[in-house]
Amino acid sequence: MNRTEKTELAQTLKEKFGKATVAIFADYKGLTATQADDLRRQLRTQKVEVKVVKNNLARLIMKDGAMGNEAKMVMDDLVGPTMVAFAYGDPAAAAKIVHKFAQDNEAFNIKDSLMGQKRVDVSGVEELAKLPSKEVLLGKFLGTLNAPISNFVGVLAAVPRSLVTVLAAVEKKKANPQA
Repeated sequence: MNRTEKTELAQTLKEKFGKATVAIFADYKGLTATQADDLRRQLRTQKVEVKVVKNNLARLIMKDGAMGNEAKMVMDDLVGPTMVAFAYGDPAAAAKIVHKFAQDNEAFNIKDSLMGQKRVDVSGVEELAKLPSKEVLLGKFLGTLNAPISNFVGVLAAVPRSLVTVLAAVEKKKANPQA
């Protein structure tokens, strides 16, 4: 690979880092091609792109400091073969797939990663994997917003309901005066 190709590849990778909501780094040494393809297939359903990145190329991308100091520190700490999962959609969904894959395959190890320009350590990626999906969080949020209105409607409906109950009791008493 000559210098111009490296520069073009570096520019492409820099754009991917910029667009991605999270970039999860992992050591894939010891994975079979079938296992790596399986991971790519799982991640592709969640709008996640997987690339194998040379560490020197990653350091070259961060050299100018445009990505921030934390990103530069992550790149400086990279050792060994590195696979990067660029998540363009829900970061929690990508983290779940990568975390589960790491648990199922001991040859696959998650490294410190990037969320935007912030460093996320391995435990942070695990915490991200434990989060509910974006849809579930939105549903919970909307349910919380809807709760006061539902309670208010219930209170407003209680007055006519109790009036109807009292009128029904009075009618019953008049229909059966001995009770």
